[in-house]
This record gives sequence, structure tokens and C-alpha cells, in this order.
Amino acid sequence: MPIGPDCVVEVRVTSRSGRPGVEVDGDLVRIRVAEAPVDGRATEAARRALAAALGVPPASVALTTGRRSRTKHFRVGGLGCSQVRLRLGG
Repeated sequence: MPIGPDCVVEVRVTSRSGRPGVEVDGDLVRIRVAEAPVDGRATEAARRALAAALGVPPASVALTTGRRSRTKHFRVGGLGCSQVRLRLGG
């Protein structure tokens, strides 16, 4: 993760989960969402879950790559990578 005012976070998204949530396993951020991967609903739910876990408005989190993949990269505006790691507990 680069150092600076924005941070790009790589996440692994699991859709249709019975236990939605965000967890950190080393450098890997896993986001489980209840939504199905149809019409971008799971991606949007993951974006909002990441924003909530970081304590930032959803508008501060934007998908950069992985629109149709389970592995996605989100840019978090206004937080450096060290702050992101601290807020996620990693």
C-alpha cells in the first residue's frame, strides 16, 4: 500500500454470505456481503461495508479495479495506508 493522502486497498469479496462483515487476515482484507453478484450489488455492498469499517463516508471509497472479480481494489480518499491499517485493526 502506498503512503499518501489516499490508499488503495485490495479486498477479497464473498457474496451471498450468511455472516456479512469485514475481517483482516495479515495483508488480506476479506469482505462478506449478503447480496448476490448481480448488477454490481455485491460490489456496492462491499464498498459500503469497507467505508463503514473505516469510519468514512461511502463517497470516500471508490472501486478502481475488479468490477467483475472477487478480488477488488478500492481507493480510500483522505486516509493514508497507515491509518487504514489501524482502523481495520491490521
